[in-house]
Amino acid sequence: MDSNKINLSEKLATFSDYFAPRTVARLNEYDVMVVKVKGEFVWHKHDETDDFFLVLKGKLDIQLRERTVSLGPGEMFIVPKGVEHRPVAEEEVHLLLIEPTGTPNTGDAKTAAPRKLA
Repeated sequence: MDSNKINLSEKLATFSDYFAPRTVARLNEYDVMVVKVKGEFVWHKHDETDDFFLVLKGKLDIQLRERTVSLGPGEMFIVPKGVEHRPVAEEEVHLLLIEPTGTPNTGDAKTAAPRKLA
């Protein structure tokens, strides 16, 4: 068995809460995370970093102030730093996120979900 292999489906099966990313690996100074989302997240922006979204399962709308980007499984989108956005999912969606270690998911450490390991 390869001890470095990570099964994302298995990691996602270990939790059920939404908008609470779980770190599954570290790549240089970045956290590789999985998260389940459903409903509307808060409007937010990241002043210091882009925001990477890769849909593993489901359909995600990323609302921007001027348009909405719709993503399905295997599709990704990067929100440029400083751009306000809000992820919205009518049904449960599974995502892979890559962010600099310690980046708050709301763009503000005071309102962010605490980082957990999966």
